[in-house]
Amino acid sequence: MGVSREYRRAISEGPTPCDAAGAPALPYPSGWSATAFSHEVRPGAVLTRPLAGQDVVLYRTEDGRLRAVRPYCPHLGAHLGLAKVEGEDLTCPFHFFSFGPDGACVRTGYGTEPPRSRLTHLPVHEVNGAVFVWQHHEGREPDWFVPRWHEIGHRPARTAAWELAGNVQEVIENAVDLGHFATLHGWAKAEIDGPVAYDDATFRVAMRAHETAPLVGDFTVDVKVTGYGLGCLHADVHTPRFGLRMCTMVMPTAIGPNRIQFRQLNRLAFDEPGGLPPGVARIVSRTAARLLERPVFRSSCEFTAADFPIWHHKQYQQPPRLAAGDGPIGPFRRWAERFYPEPPGRNVASRRRRGEDEGSTVLS
Repeated sequence: MGVSREYRRAISEGPTPCDAAGAPALPYPSGWSATAFSHEVRPGAVLTRPLAGQDVVLYRTEDGRLRAVRPYCPHLGAHLGLAKVEGEDLTCPFHFFSFGPDGACVRTGYGTEPPRSRLTHLPVHEVNGAVFVWQHHEGREPDWFVPRWHEIGHRPARTAAWELAGNVQEVIENAVDLGHFATLHGWAKAEIDGPVAYDDATFRVAMRAHETAPLVGDFTVDVKVTGYGLGCLHADVHTPRFGLRMCTMVMPTAIGPNRIQFRQLNRLAFDEPGGLPPGVARIVSRTAARLLERPVFRSSCEFTAADFPIWHHKQYQQPPRLAAGDGPIGPFRRWAERFYPEPPGRNVASRRRRGEDEGSTVLS
């Protein structure tokens, strides 16, 4: 009975997560990937985050300079995630070799002449409350950036992060998957307002959702989405009937084969009601934001999280068997090819013949 007892565990059942199912993973896409929120990397902080199957070490010097480096000390290979910031330098935990903000070794732990060794810096870009690290399958330097957006309201942004199986392209692809907004998210009706516009590493799409809720009846939600590569979406959401405005950043990051981290950042504001003195209208709108930001953020996260079980278990289907009502998924996938290593038999010239690399264009 001793041996048999060892095997009396729960029988495995249910869908297998896609990172354990043995399905081929998409390559890691080139571009900017969010690895942290800005508030997580305070002066003196050292963080280790996964990115594309490797660790990345983030740190901020005491004067506020942000750095991203490969994780192993060039001296004898200690992991720099265990290092500490001393002023403007990062000091290895093994032999106390210290490296300046430019990556050069500035001193040893013995007081001897520092060797000519450097940390390997990675391009890092801090914008809109997030920290992005660049990677490219050919080792190219950044040739585009996530821009700074407007900030709405007067309240601090709210943030959340999760880790699950999945791939980043399908997270970003959701922006043009019109059909799933009704079936998965419960929108009574959704429509894309005009064609999706693609411009090099950026795409833009506008949507309108028609909703019905108890007590309030019918209302509309206008959504304008801008995507930057396969690592960042920015959505402006406006519900005119309630005067609600929300900016949402959605940032999936590939951390391993078929595995992602997912970060979301929201800011909230309410329109100032008309018919009131300006000072009173401002107080009303700010009070509404203060009282409702938590439940609205929770609702926004729940809206996003409805996709989590799907991403966690699904297999990337290529080519997809599309149907009327799906939305422009095919054109999106053709645009997304630019972020991956070139498949055999395909080159940039062939993409140009399809008009995908000639400035701002609409794919159909």
